[in-house]
Amino acid sequence: MGAIRGIWRWRGNPLRRTTDLVEAWAALVALLLMVFGAPLAGLLAGSVAHDTLTRTAGRQHAARHRVTATVLDTSTVVVPVSADAGTATERDGRRRVFAAWTAPDGTQRRAHTWTNLRNPEPGRRFAVWTDARGTPVARPLDAGEVALQAGLAGIGAALLTTAIAESARRVTLRQLTLRRYERLDRAWERAGPDWGRAGTGS
Repeated sequence: MGAIRGIWRWRGNPLRRTTDLVEAWAALVALLLMVFGAPLAGLLAGSVAHDTLTRTAGRQHAARHRVTATVLDTSTVVVPVSADAGTATERDGRRRVFAAWTAPDGTQRRAHTWTNLRNPEPGRRFAVWTDARGTPVARPLDAGEVALQAGLAGIGAALLTTAIAESARRVTLRQLTLRRYERLDRAWERAGPDWGRAGTGS
């Protein structure tokens, strides 16, 4: 609203400089971009991201299969080389075990894999995601993850649009201020030699 009032105030004002009007218009354009452009950019970005992630999730669900694995041994756990990796594993509650499962193509597989079982004793069963050949893979995206990532993309686009609009306004204001100072310096150079003299201009 301040930008609108600024434009109206400078309309027909004899003291108005071109830079004053440009500054008011720049503020108005930035305000409109923040109020209308940022939500629109967020909506479009979120929609595009949601469509893309939905297709990705569909491909993942078509290529990945949820099978049931059986813990065979926990004594052959592969210890991570990095201490940080071990700490992260303990934090998220996942443990590496030696397990067996039947691949989607019917072959029997035995390998080390991760499980969320708190007590991964031999004989316990858990779900594992594999590809068509039975190799363990990451769990495919679900609807909640798709919505979350699309929402974050939309929020990011809206914030980026707001930041660009405000940055452009600030750059414009800085350039206008520098131009005003340059004009003031030139005016002072013209008036400076006669400043304070009696009868100046007579």
